[in-house]
Amino acid sequence: MDAAFTEEQDGIRRTLRGLLRERCGPDEVKAAVRTAPGHDPALWRLLARQLGLPGLALPPEVGGVGCGPTELALACEEAGRALLPSPLTATAVLAAPLVDRLGTGSQRAALLPRIADGGLTAALAVPGAELGGALGLTGGDRGGGWAGGGRAGGVQARECGKGGGEAGNWRLYGQVDQVLDGHSAGLLVVAARTGGYTGGRTLLFLVRAGAPGLARTRLTALDETRPQGRIELRDVAAEPLGIPDGGGGGAGGGVAPADALAWLGTTAAAALAAEAVGAADAALGRTVEHVRTREQFGRPIGSFQAVKHRLAEVYVKVEEARSAAYYAAWAAGSAAAVSGRGPDTGAAAASGLALATALEAQLAAAGAAVQLHGGIGFTWEHDAHLYVKRAASDELLFGPVHRLRAHAAELEGLFAQPDGSGATIDGRLGRKAVTV
Repeated sequence: MDAAFTEEQDGIRRTLRGLLRERCGPDEVKAAVRTAPGHDPALWRLLARQLGLPGLALPPEVGGVGCGPTELALACEEAGRALLPSPLTATAVLAAPLVDRLGTGSQRAALLPRIADGGLTAALAVPGAELGGALGLTGGDRGGGWAGGGRAGGVQARECGKGGGEAGNWRLYGQVDQVLDGHSAGLLVVAARTGGYTGGRTLLFLVRAGAPGLARTRLTALDETRPQGRIELRDVAAEPLGIPDGGGGGAGGGVAPADALAWLGTTAAAALAAEAVGAADAALGRTVEHVRTREQFGRPIGSFQAVKHRLAEVYVKVEEARSAAYYAAWAAGSAAAVSGRGPDTGAAAASGLALATALEAQLAAAGAAVQLHGGIGFTWEHDAHLYVKRAASDELLFGPVHRLRAHAAELEGLFAQPDGSGATIDGRLGRKAVTV
């Protein structure tokens, strides 16, 4: 791994930071989250036109920039630093890579150029509030039981006659809560269960905004900068993403949806970790600035040893998380992980650990910001509460931290059991490793 960033990567970070500093200050953030979509559409179009942000990690043949997970992570870090309310996570991190990986040639040609130019936003709808499990970040059911399993709840899909998997031949019924940008996205990628409980499987479907039978409601979320929606599907026409029986025209043609979601989890965790690092770094920076200027007993409070120690501990956590996030992004872009035909356990473990470390650092920085700002830090008028809400919301959506760490340990075989022959047997993967 080369720890130095290229000139292009530094340029992406520098340009985005400058633009967000001008257009996405605390007042602009608070105004944007109170609009109907929960973000500033004009700023999103500007980010798409000037920086190609929605298509940063999409290939050039579909209108993307052609960068990789590292560039996307750097962009997410700057978005997190500004607490940018935008469709970046829902569209560029979660939904668009699945369309690119699994979509047929016609689906990719119809959807990805519109996503890349900012004209179409997308959202990934996973039933049962199990986004972490579906992406393989916290373990869970790789068979897709989280999509409903044929029982009550979740989303069920049924095929209405044979038609080559074209739109309108599948119908979806069910409900999904806590969908990032689900209330405003122009395209929904919905995970649904087909075939009942015993012989069923989980597939991904495309649902267009405005489809008959689709009802969407914006939810009151803990973190307003991450707007969420409830999706209700009542016999809604849907189009399978790719070809249900294998194939697909994307780079990962023939990849099973479960494997594609696990691959997505590896890249998404790296981007989410970088985003959390950006928010943590911003909270720490604001706190350091405050303790330098706020005086008590005739001296800045930052000169007190207890305050110095507290901030030093937070600084170490943030830098540790930053290093882990950068390594995870590099690992996600390695040749083994990019293939997408099966989970790369090394990259998956690195991404899971990076996300866990970043979530912890974000929570520590937000807590220190509130406490060290004193009485004003607890007020609604101050911005410290925005970082606290982002930290708490991220762990609820993508964690918890202990499950992220436990699953990463399982992937690396740290919970292996001795078999009495000088080797160990990994209880989850069934692999043998020499005991040293």
